[in-house]
Amino acid sequence: MILSIIFAAMTAAAIFAVLWPLGRRPAAGGASDLLVYKDQLQEIDRDRAAGFIGETEAEAARLEVSRRLLAAADAHPLPAAAPESRASMRRRRAAALAALIIFPVIPPGLYVALGSPNVPAHPTIARAKTPPTEQSIVNLVSQVEAHLARNPNDGAGWEVIAPVYMRLGRYDDAVAARRKLLALNGDSATRQADLGEALAAAANGVVTADAKAAFESAAAGDPKQSKARYFLGVAAEQDGNHEQAASIWRSLIADAPPGVPWLDFVHAALARVTDATTVQTGPAAGDVAASTNVSEGERADMVRGMVARLAHRLHQDGADVDGWLRLVRAYSVLGDRDKAREAVADAKRVLAERPEAIKRIDDLVKGLGIEG
Repeated sequence: MILSIIFAAMTAAAIFAVLWPLGRRPAAGGASDLLVYKDQLQEIDRDRAAGFIGETEAEAARLEVSRRLLAAADAHPLPAAAPESRASMRRRRAAALAALIIFPVIPPGLYVALGSPNVPAHPTIARAKTPPTEQSIVNLVSQVEAHLARNPNDGAGWEVIAPVYMRLGRYDDAVAARRKLLALNGDSATRQADLGEALAAAANGVVTADAKAAFESAAAGDPKQSKARYFLGVAAEQDGNHEQAASIWRSLIADAPPGVPWLDFVHAALARVTDATTVQTGPAAGDVAASTNVSEGERADMVRGMVARLAHRLHQDGADVDGWLRLVRAYSVLGDRDKAREAVADAKRVLAERPEAIKRIDDLVKGLGIEG
């Protein structure tokens, strides 16, 4: 409704702009003569003031111009001008009538003939809900898909669109694109790992048999392929083999280059499968052997003793980030969530000037579900 009012106002303004000059009568010829003579009088005064003419010449010029000014003021319009004025008026009326027809009638008629008046309007609120970046991504995807429909064997096009499908959550399309890439561009460890990732995403995070086979193929082609190694650890965890998962992830962490963005993520995954017997900083061999010959209660007391020693050491020297992570995990596994939160608070206080350490602790807290 508001848009219609705005368009109507714009149309009225356009009509007014056209009709206004057409409705004005042309100035009479006598009026123009009067302006000319008045300007000549001012010019004479300026020349006299500048010294270009003398007072006698100036006075004579003033008298002559004044005489002509008075004659023009008393003059009547010429009879021959009347027919010309009537012809001009007819032309102006014709132009005004044409404007009244063209502006309100012709544009809507053209829109009905050439436009799409029956297409429902897309609400503004719906457009506002879609971020501009997402709109542009959707448009680009549509363009790439149209290109691939015409050129299905363009490996570069599939290389471009596959990760975009993953970002948009179109996992089945991502799987199809990854398979197409392997068929067109050849086998590689990276492409196998990407296919496994898409298969796992399409299965809601479960590493299926097909996904695991893809990861194993990637690891066979490149034993250092980090994505394949991580998901093979996930597969071991989902199979209930936590020790194997922990071993895979520890090896991945040890081989990781410094500063890689996924390292904290792997640390959090390792925290899920690490039990309380791994939290000690390095028990003696005799302690480990002795722990196999005691009751469950005594073993639990032994574990709590090791946790207490770790906590004491960290309160003496809190620079050991991995030690804090082990302590928080230990309290969580032992079911003492309050002490786990206290350890988190102590660690953040001691490591306040090390943001990368704080981030590792936060990731662990999220992985253990002990927020708050």
